[in-house]
Amino acid sequence: MDTSKIVGEKIKSLRESQSISMEELSQRSGLAIEQIERIENNIDLPSLAPLIKIARVLGVRLGTFLDDQDENGPVVCRKNEAQNSISFSNNAIHSRKHMEYHSLSRSKADRHMEPFIIDVAATDDCDFVLSSHEGEEFILVMAGIMEISYGKNTYLLEEGDSIYYDSIVPHHVHAYQGQAAKILAVIYTPI
Repeated sequence: MDTSKIVGEKIKSLRESQSISMEELSQRSGLAIEQIERIENNIDLPSLAPLIKIARVLGVRLGTFLDDQDENGPVVCRKNEAQNSISFSNNAIHSRKHMEYHSLSRSKADRHMEPFIIDVAATDDCDFVLSSHEGEEFILVMAGIMEISYGKNTYLLEEGDSIYYDSIVPHHVHAYQGQAAKILAVIYTPI
């Protein structure tokens, strides 16, 4: 299965099962109807901020868009099991496929955190737009150097460094000088 198409299909399915029109989802999420259409039809790779807004309107966890089964007990993710990935754009302006998210908790039911290993591909893009959403994020750099724009501050994190922040403050996460990197990210968003 093409995992990059899971998100749009799940959003559309959840929206329709709750009898929420695209117009209502647009109004309640603050997103343009065209943006929702493009996400649902897998034309655009969404960034996390719009996905979180859609999840809140639909009354589901962010991870619901990635789930394939539900496990109530603990979920162990072996290193070779985290190979399936999903791509998101890290910039709402462009549909770039430069961040591969490997979920570490796909089958855990009723979770409140979303842990990912994220492979950040090298890129020449440097026109980043800060975004915000409710919740908190924790990032640990596993390889490379990451640059975190947070409010008016910028933080450079090297391998082994971490940052924990409130994601309601406008922020953007990207590799330093467009180089490839790998991070562990844990995202918490209240429902």
